Amino acid sequence: MDPQVDPNATLHRVLVVAADGDLVKSICKDLKQGGCLPFSAASGVEALQQVGRYEPELILVDAKLTGESGLRLCEQLRSMKVTTPLLLLMAQDNVEDRVACLESGADDYLLKPYRSDELLQRMKLFLKSDRDGSQQDQVRFDDLSLDMAGRRVFRDGEAIELTVKEFELLKYLMDHPGEALSREQILENVWGYDFMGESNVIEVYIRYLRLKLEEGGGRRLIQTVRGVGYVLRES
Repeated sequence: MDPQVDPNATLHRVLVVAADGDLVKSICKDLKQGGCLPFSAASGVEALQQVGRYEPELILVDAKLTGESGLRLCEQLRSMKVTTPLLLLMAQDNVEDRVACLESGADDYLLKPYRSDELLQRMKLFLKSDRDGSQQDQVRFDDLSLDMAGRRVFRDGEAIELTVKEFELLKYLMDHPGEALSREQILENVWGYDFMGESNVIEVYIRYLRLKLEEGGGRRLIQTVRGVGYVLRES
């Protein structure tokens, strides 16, 4: 389903990837009511084409696509350096599935059947307007710098590709240098809600950040504080 694109429109572009036509109609209806311009793809191949054509600001992926896996699509998008926020629609909630969701490159997940108000709440977290204009242009720590306007990360002058949640997690750590931050503080301030139970979402994303920031021999800046959480400080 292609959107009727108004060149003067300021609506947020959201791509819905699902083979279930009824699910697509329901999500698109909710997104329109939430001030978005939704369009859809029924397969991973079609989704990749739509991403290049419309450059969506958020991508919702049904974990169960006909003949393929939504997790695989998330992996493909990340391997292609697509940093657009990915929200995965899942049929069940357990630790294994949550970890698989995050390791695929998705930023978050939503359980089916979903509630309209929850969908719009998650959407606003990813598309919140205070990402530009109200913050300082540059955030720095050691040899790390964040370009807030361009949503870019540099270490010693070299650009590093981060997903939305990776960027926000690093930004939160850089806003509190030298301060030991608990898992609860990080969940509340980066994810904005209780991620439930014993999910190791923090550990997964810290590992992602370390791999990217330390590629090529960079010093470890994100330190583990046993029994507390994490802190950004020099080795």
